[in-house]
Amino acid sequence: MTTQTMDEFEQLLQDSFAKSLNVADIVEGIILKKEKDGYLVSVKGAKTEAYLPENEISSSDEENTSLEVGDEREFYVLKEESDYEPMVLSLKRIACAQAWAQLNDAKTSGDTILAKVISLVKGGVLVDVADLKGFIPSSQLRTGLPFDGLIDQKIEVKVLEADPKKNKLILSQRQAVAEQRDQVVDNVIAELKEDQIVKGEVVRIADFGAFVDINGIDGLLPISEISWQRIKHPSDVLTLGSEIEVKIIKIDSELKRISLSLKRMGENPWEQIEGKFQEGEVIEGTVNKITSFGVFVNIFPGVEALLPVSEIAGENINPFNEFKVNDTIKVLIKKFTPQEHRIALSTKDIEK
Repeated sequence: MTTQTMDEFEQLLQDSFAKSLNVADIVEGIILKKEKDGYLVSVKGAKTEAYLPENEISSSDEENTSLEVGDEREFYVLKEESDYEPMVLSLKRIACAQAWAQLNDAKTSGDTILAKVISLVKGGVLVDVADLKGFIPSSQLRTGLPFDGLIDQKIEVKVLEADPKKNKLILSQRQAVAEQRDQVVDNVIAELKEDQIVKGEVVRIADFGAFVDINGIDGLLPISEISWQRIKHPSDVLTLGSEIEVKIIKIDSELKRISLSLKRMGENPWEQIEGKFQEGEVIEGTVNKITSFGVFVNIFPGVEALLPVSEIAGENINPFNEFKVNDTIKVLIKKFTPQEHRIALSTKDIEK
């Protein structure tokens, strides 16, 4: 075998054992030569010399701006080598790569990290983690949806996905909160009592009610316990991030759940109206809701009475044609049983 053939064989053998280097890998290399707009670098495991552009040398690090031939450094792989182009390296992205590595470690270990909310976007929020931009989907927010009060807040999160090649960082606040809740729930519940009045923060609003943070755990405030008056949605009364006082109405130590009430912080209007009205009395009320079977009329703050279709004056009555929400109407109290939370009204009997 000739010397040339031997050299070619050794090169092929070396290439066959060369490690595949990918974008975002950290590699060791030696500065070989200064070029017009960068440096040539010999990288361990690469088939050819790599290239370090001038704009990928960190200007904030004086050591990096004074590279010399023979210097040994760690580099970030910015672009993989191909048959036609050399590998492209970066020095200024080393810190970025180290941050990605720490995030991957946090994902593997399940550690909680801090993230700063920087803006609200469609479907979630953008956060800053060690100068990297991450995304928390609305479904992974404790609140269930973004709101202005989150901006500039530092929140604890779990890493769901950390892919430096795709520059993709997905985080979860909900998982971090759930873990914290498991750690403190027993101690918090042991210190609470039914009928106790406590302060809490509204952290999530849903169609069926709201969740209020009570000393680190979430209590449920059902929509039926928000107001004595009929409301269409909890957001009609509550706002995310607001602090409210609520009464604890039930503690389930076995299921580790707390039920809360906002409306019971005030007087029960059904008790207040006892003796104020009587059957046969004609009064004024405000139309609050219209249905196919009748009209709900507000006759006292927090008290609704029903005007059935059968008790509306006229024939073949369609309540939707006869009334509008917020109309003031005269009604006759036909049946008055506030202890049962029931009051029946009539308009047709007014004329008798």
